[in-house]
Amino acid sequence: QVQLVESGGGSVQPGESLRLSCAATGFPLRYYEIGWFRQAPGKEREQVLCLSQSGRLTYYSDSVKGRFTPSRDSVKNIVYLQMDSLKPEDTGVYYCSAEKSCTTVPDYWSQGTQVTVSS
Repeated sequence: QVQLVESGGGSVQPGESLRLSCAATGFPLRYYEIGWFRQAPGKEREQVLCLSQSGRLTYYSDSVKGRFTPSRDSVKNIVYLQMDSLKPEDTGVYYCSAEKSCTTVPDYWSQGTQVTVSS
């Protein structure tokens, strides 16, 4: 079965960290570029960053720059999003995606995971 399974969300206080994981089954992530998106309550889904096959950030939202760090483990077929210094405005449902190019529509989406940042 071809899918992206995401995990790692939760509730934290401002300033704390979380790491999200997206594990792929049925296809090799190393041939895809990886997008991370989020959707805040009442807002449209927005892309926060996109990681090329070579590990270069081809898109990096100013709202998360310097705080969110993506990575990939091609052996385990998993991608990660390390989120540090979390803020209340980071609250939302987070999704990862896999696409042939960061400029094209994703081929695969994860199911999403809730991240809540509040004091």
